[in-house]
Amino acid sequence: MEFQELVNARYSVRAYKPDPVEESKLQQVLEAARLAPTAANRQPFQIIVIRTAGREEELNRVYPRDWFVQAPLVICVCGLPAQSWVRQDGKNYNDVDVAIVMDHLILAAADLGLGTCWIGAFDPEATREVLGLPDGVEPIAFTPLGYPADTARPKKRKPLDELVRYERW
Repeated sequence: MEFQELVNARYSVRAYKPDPVEESKLQQVLEAARLAPTAANRQPFQIIVIRTAGREEELNRVYPRDWFVQAPLVICVCGLPAQSWVRQDGKNYNDVDVAIVMDHLILAAADLGLGTCWIGAFDPEATREVLGLPDGVEPIAFTPLGYPADTARPKKRKPLDELVRYERW
């Protein structure tokens, strides 16, 4: 897919087929995430791939929506803030780095015909327990990963002239 076509086609999938994701496609999605740019190229993240079969109940503690566990896989991208680049004013770039990684992941998935839905409204404490996260690891975002069982709705976005300024505020 051409890039503009890809960004237009990608949408937040909220219904998934039970069909398995081919290992080769999973690896392509993970490779796209690995290649994402991060501040000072530190790559301060870890990706956890979770197979949903048999784990639906505990994963629903993380995010209680039926469609969250419909896909055969759920992916959590975690940040490692202590390993992140920090700007001179103290701004830690971990959230930015993880967001770029997640964006690469979801765009690669869409390019392969897979669906995703970026989830930030999960329960961080349940996530720590379910995934056994050690101290210093921060869960930032989740997405199911599977074949869509729904169709895209029209995107609602602000017009460009409300979002872009030139030269100064």
